[in-house]
Amino acid sequence: MNSVLKTSCLTVALALTTGVVTAETLKVSHIRPQGATIDTELRQFADTVSAATDGDLNLNLFPASALGDYTSVQERISVGAIDMAVQPAATAVDRRMQISAFPYVASDWSEAKKIYGPGGAIHAAMKELYAKQDITMLAAYPVYFGGIALNTNAVDPGDPAAAKGIKVRVPGIKSFQLTADALGYISSPIPFSEAFTAVQTGVVDGVVGSGAEGYYASFRDVTTTYVPVNTHFEVWYMIINSGTLADLDAEDRAALEAAALSFEAQRWETAEADQAAFEQKLVDNGATLVSLTSDELSVTADHVRAQVWPQVLEDVGAEWGQSILDKISE
Repeated sequence: MNSVLKTSCLTVALALTTGVVTAETLKVSHIRPQGATIDTELRQFADTVSAATDGDLNLNLFPASALGDYTSVQERISVGAIDMAVQPAATAVDRRMQISAFPYVASDWSEAKKIYGPGGAIHAAMKELYAKQDITMLAAYPVYFGGIALNTNAVDPGDPAAAKGIKVRVPGIKSFQLTADALGYISSPIPFSEAFTAVQTGVVDGVVGSGAEGYYASFRDVTTTYVPVNTHFEVWYMIINSGTLADLDAEDRAALEAAALSFEAQRWETAEADQAAFEQKLVDNGATLVSLTSDELSVTADHVRAQVWPQVLEDVGAEWGQSILDKISE
């Protein structure tokens, strides 16, 4: 009797659990503090994904590089130890990813969208490079045109050939080092974690490699002058481990991909105004904004392209890199 009862109970239990789907939660890393623009937009994105999948797929955000710096996070996404991120491309694994931060590729927001947006030459190139690392690029996230933040007065900011006599921190990426040198600054590669202290203590007098949003987030208390010289166009990428994406339920995967496309499209609508807003925030915080004329920007762009592009092309592979630049100029 007990055996029959146990068998009946097991049968009922199996029937009740058949078809039950366990909700999936993905870890998502990003580099800015909680409450920053990207953090707010990603939380809205997470809500969209959860609603579109009836709660089957949820995103757990880890702001402020809580899961590691963006280089290590990209490596961990590649092996599936972290699911997703929105962050700059890390060039340590593949130097060709420097193509995303090539100086003076775009001169304005309209050009930037054609190059870095869907269907653009760099958008397509980055998607292919990520795929080689078992990473799927779901979207590009335009951030800003780069500039130079100084803890001193600007020196001949509109003349790229003038020696500035100002030492600036640059990321450990060749394109940024060469750009700073070409602009007349003395570049000093310093890890991001040490950059604020380096400016604060006078080891360097400024920072190259970011833009108004980044400088406001991390360097506003040591920025007395900001020069929006358009050093590069900053794009972050929404990336996910390819295996993780493939393992999702088909409907959840489609919902995630659709939400990512919408996330990217909305960002292109707001990014330019967002850049202007952060430039104003730097001014409101006490910094002097030193704008360049269109002629000065044009001369600067030509100078840096001539000085820097040949060297960076050798670093990324001249034939491959030139093929991307040729597609841009078509």
